[in-house]
Amino acid sequence: MSFQIHALAGRDFEDLFALSDADLKHIGALRVTADSKPGFPCRVSLQDANIGDELILTNFKHLPENSPYQASHAIYVRKGACQAKPDRNEVPQSLSLRVLSVRGFGNDHLLKEADLVDGKTLAAKLDALFANPAIDYAHIHNAKQGCFAAKATR
Repeated sequence: MSFQIHALAGRDFEDLFALSDADLKHIGALRVTADSKPGFPCRVSLQDANIGDELILTNFKHLPENSPYQASHAIYVRKGACQAKPDRNEVPQSLSLRVLSVRGFGNDHLLKEADLVDGKTLAAKLDALFANPAIDYAHIHNAKQGCFAAKATR
């Protein structure tokens, strides 16, 4: 089975970097500087930020559809990050380094299947999920922190 991992669009977050720290706080966001690598996975570049990189920690609605599973969580976005465009069946390194929660959803936005995987086995898990015709897309989360990492489609 073939899959495609999708990064978030950087343009959706560019305006956050122009806000003051007080304005960011007002909207529940925070400017941070990466002080370790790995440790600050950018959802636009699908890479861990380098030490010293500026990021915004913000809430992101990763499942905004009308569903009992409607959800949002914190994400990091790196300043000036270019949107990653992984090849079909490619797992970006930032995902392969982590323990992940993989959640398969149907076109009704209801959870059909979920599992925990070592990031090194993510490709095999996505192949298995998408072999199930009831699953239209998968959300990938960092299992420890629970943060949304990326979306995958068939």
